[in-house]
Amino acid sequence: MTCGVVYHPSFLMHQQSPSHPERRERLAYTLDQLQEEGIFDLPQIKLITPRIALRDEVLLVHSIEYLRFLEQTSVSGGTIDVDTYVPKGLIHDALLASGGAIAGAEAVLNQEVKNCFVLARPPGHHAGRSQGGGFCYLNNVAIMVRYLQRRGLRRIMILDWDAHHGNGTEEIFYDDPTVLFCSVHQYPFYPGSGRVEDIGFGDGKGYNINLPIPAGSSDKVYRYLLEEVILPLADEYMPDAIAISAGQDNHFSDPLTGLALTAQGYAQLMQEMCILADSICFGRIIAVLEGGYGIEGGLPYTNLGLIAAMAGLDISGIREPEIYRSMLLNEFSEDAFSTVIKMVSDLKKKLADHWYFIRRYE
Repeated sequence: MTCGVVYHPSFLMHQQSPSHPERRERLAYTLDQLQEEGIFDLPQIKLITPRIALRDEVLLVHSIEYLRFLEQTSVSGGTIDVDTYVPKGLIHDALLASGGAIAGAEAVLNQEVKNCFVLARPPGHHAGRSQGGGFCYLNNVAIMVRYLQRRGLRRIMILDWDAHHGNGTEEIFYDDPTVLFCSVHQYPFYPGSGRVEDIGFGDGKGYNINLPIPAGSSDKVYRYLLEEVILPLADEYMPDAIAISAGQDNHFSDPLTGLALTAQGYAQLMQEMCILADSICFGRIIAVLEGGYGIEGGLPYTNLGLIAAMAGLDISGIREPEIYRSMLLNEFSEDAFSTVIKMVSDLKKKLADHWYFIRRYE
């Protein structure tokens, strides 16, 4: 299979400050690792050039007032919240990130590639209709999903596995049954949302799935959630494409979070999602980079694992250097798994009226 990788050196330009967690080195170290492994020389990989998202594409998701705020504040700089500054020229970088997601979707729909990973920044899943925050300005995945629907796809599944709940994405699609939003995130944690009880509103009730997990959750937890909830949901929903908010801050080396996923765990997750996509939506997966702040020990290896899995390459050798393994022992919690089992049981009770795969085993 051919995996598209959307990248351009301009993705390195956005900078809130040299010491900010969401800085250009997040991507620069990944690019070094991919080049060292010869990824871009493989016939299974196609490099895709991003484009600027058009105003009308952005306005399918965001309010005109918020877009004007970003445009005006980008002239001289400003602030959204204590962690999210608007540097001069921000609007260009944000539109390029959203346009990168659209370019990836275009390549998949036009059958230039089977699936695609968008290595864009700044990230987007905390951005709601009328506000940014959490290092995010425009919701790249939401804009891309509306683009897919404008192109004729009816139902889209979004899997957000960033360690932080995708509150912006949830808000945008909360009452929309044409988008199944499923988020796996550390809880309690920033931004404080993402409860099991929040299952959608109106016509969208039952289509917003939150899987809050405790600190210390490992590969075993993610495998369980995949088999017990995520795969059955997708099989029943039968989306026309799968979008993945691919945050890598649940890696055990991440300095901002407390989860314990490994690079091999990431690669296996993506491999399973590709197998699923092959069976239900012609392999259409568009993954978009979100968070991840383990610049040296995490991101280069998790991103490598995801791309290798999407390209159908051998993932058995995907792992972090041994010097980081002691950090895994410090983050891992044996108690997390039992907590997650109870959470899933509670979630299924709340969703039973909406999903047959839950009721048939009652």
